[in-house]
Amino acid sequence: MAAADDLAFDPWDPAFVSDPYPAYAELRERGRVTYYEPTDQWLVPRHADVSALLRDRRLGRTYQHRFTHEDFGRTAPPPEHESFHTLNDHGMLDLEPPDHTRIRRLVSKAFTPRTVEQLKPYVSQLAGELVDGLVAKGGGDLLTDVAEPLPVAVIAEMLGIPESDRAPLRPWSADICGMYELSPSEETAAKAVRASDEFSEYLRELIAARRKNPGDDLISGMIAAHDEDDVRLTEQELISTAVLLLNAGHEATVNSTVNGWWALFRNPDQLAALRADHSLIPSAVEELMRYDTPLQLFERWVLDEIEIDGTTIPRGAEIAMLFGSANHDPAVFTAPDRLDLTRTDNPHISFSAGIHYCIGAPLARIELVASMGALLEKAPTLRLAAEPERKPNFVIRGLEGLSVEVG
Repeated sequence: MAAADDLAFDPWDPAFVSDPYPAYAELRERGRVTYYEPTDQWLVPRHADVSALLRDRRLGRTYQHRFTHEDFGRTAPPPEHESFHTLNDHGMLDLEPPDHTRIRRLVSKAFTPRTVEQLKPYVSQLAGELVDGLVAKGGGDLLTDVAEPLPVAVIAEMLGIPESDRAPLRPWSADICGMYELSPSEETAAKAVRASDEFSEYLRELIAARRKNPGDDLISGMIAAHDEDDVRLTEQELISTAVLLLNAGHEATVNSTVNGWWALFRNPDQLAALRADHSLIPSAVEELMRYDTPLQLFERWVLDEIEIDGTTIPRGAEIAMLFGSANHDPAVFTAPDRLDLTRTDNPHISFSAGIHYCIGAPLARIELVASMGALLEKAPTLRLAAEPERKPNFVIRGLEGLSVEVG
């Protein structure tokens, strides 16, 4: 085990947030696990370990299915944060079996591969319309003009949220996702609580309306879904799942799009190769998600003592798996710091792994392929107009905007 006292790893340092990959290389060289005192976490930087731990049932996204806060040596969240935790703790992302298994199975009955595949024409058409708008203006902000509206509209369409109700979705999502950063401030928590209350109330009314008049949308499908014992999702599970699908259904896609194009602008040889051969789009999407990972860190609680490379990590500890580091591990990826859109052996873990593998990964891929294809076809001269500013967040990695010109 290495100590982190003299490491460049510092999630609150703008220089580190701008480019964390050299610090990750240092962490991987130090060893397989490093204790990081500022967050009281064990950092795991290597691909093999991250991949294995994501599947290790001695770890969990929650511990409350087995322990009380006191038994686990942890402090309960403050009562004023209850709205956020009620919303968050009833979604698949933060549940463990048997609840996770039951909810994921029921959601999967509505969120089928066939359902996702049927969205392709709609996604392609919408991506084309958004890019047409960008081209007509001669450019703009790729984030607000294309990257954001596409996945938000798609998941809202799937859920059955009317177009007139969609404006608050992205702000609600951004405020809730602020709580996934390391050591969020009280201001961040207050925004998340407010967004949780407002979003939950909106969905409660929408679910009530769908119970009376079901449609062919995802919320109606989840209301109707049941198992062989006629067990259904509770109202809170429906609300939490809808919020999770919206948040996860666009946060990663938005950031993958702008991070990806920013990487292409910084690697003009790769952008030129892509423009010359659009058949590279699917492998380019995978490589860009690996190269600048949209979700840099994912946490797990140690439910039963484990050992990593001779270091015992006790029950009650928290492990931080560094996805961004794992995706740049030279033990797995040849020349990992080089952007290579032809990379075929690309076992990146940007969609996680194990029972918490992203249920929306097929949809995200469809959206990313569609937006990239539309931009390459309709805006072949797309170029950077101004150096972008990196968001201060570490865990969810993105840009404040990406100013581009066309023509």
